[in-house]
Amino acid sequence: MGDKVRWPKEMRSNPNRCNPDHWCEFHNDHGHKTADCRLLQGEVDHLLKQGYLTKLFSEKGKQAYMKNRQDPPKPPSPKRTVNVISGGEEINGMTYTTANKVSKVTITHGKWVRHILEEESITFDDADGVLTPYNNTLVISLLAHDTNVKRVLIDPGSFVNIILLRVLNEMQGENKLVPKAHTLSGFDNSSVVTKGEVTLTTFVEGVVKDTKFQVVEMEMAYNMILGRPWIHEMDVVPFTLHQVIKFPSPWGIRQICGDQQTSRSINSVADSSMKNEEK
Repeated sequence: MGDKVRWPKEMRSNPNRCNPDHWCEFHNDHGHKTADCRLLQGEVDHLLKQGYLTKLFSEKGKQAYMKNRQDPPKPPSPKRTVNVISGGEEINGMTYTTANKVSKVTITHGKWVRHILEEESITFDDADGVLTPYNNTLVISLLAHDTNVKRVLIDPGSFVNIILLRVLNEMQGENKLVPKAHTLSGFDNSSVVTKGEVTLTTFVEGVVKDTKFQVVEMEMAYNMILGRPWIHEMDVVPFTLHQVIKFPSPWGIRQICGDQQTSRSINSVADSSMKNEEK
């Protein structure tokens, strides 16, 4: 299984005290039997949690494993869906995301989340199913409050999370709005004053977070923008090249694939607007 396995370091026990008749295939060293290796047992358990090794089960063992496997809790059923916002064809220039030019990336989280991950790594292999050529932003759908919200931009370039006032009204969450005006500035020196802020519960692959949004009243192509506050709180690693986000959870590494078709339609509108301006 190659780099999917966390291979152990060399044993530190005194060689003179090791039993030369006992050999561990996992450590590739003398000292104890492979069947008695606690690190190997822990690694097998770890791999099983990630869904590996199940093909080695007997049919009875596979049924017992699937029955006892802990899955993330199911999110509540959405009461409504916010899809395309009317008048949302104009592209706002407040944020942007840049694609990384690599084909494979491995990221290991630090000690502060290792009690969950057990030093698990986030790996991006070659992208499958991504339409090429492309230079698309990373757009997903998100269950927030009790609403399935589409056209959600994942943007590490934004220092706040943003939601449109019109979207909040469609979610029937205007009673949650706390009046608190802030001025947000874009890279083109434009600015907008917020209508306030709102805290909404987001549900992502079993991970539930209370997320603070700045509420703006304007026209833009996205219903929501999830910036660094949400990205860092979730330990999300966004990867525009493969159109996916990945993040750790108590159930292992989870992922959400981007909606590349929606992102492409937004980009095509932006390109048309730019061409019209040039004319």
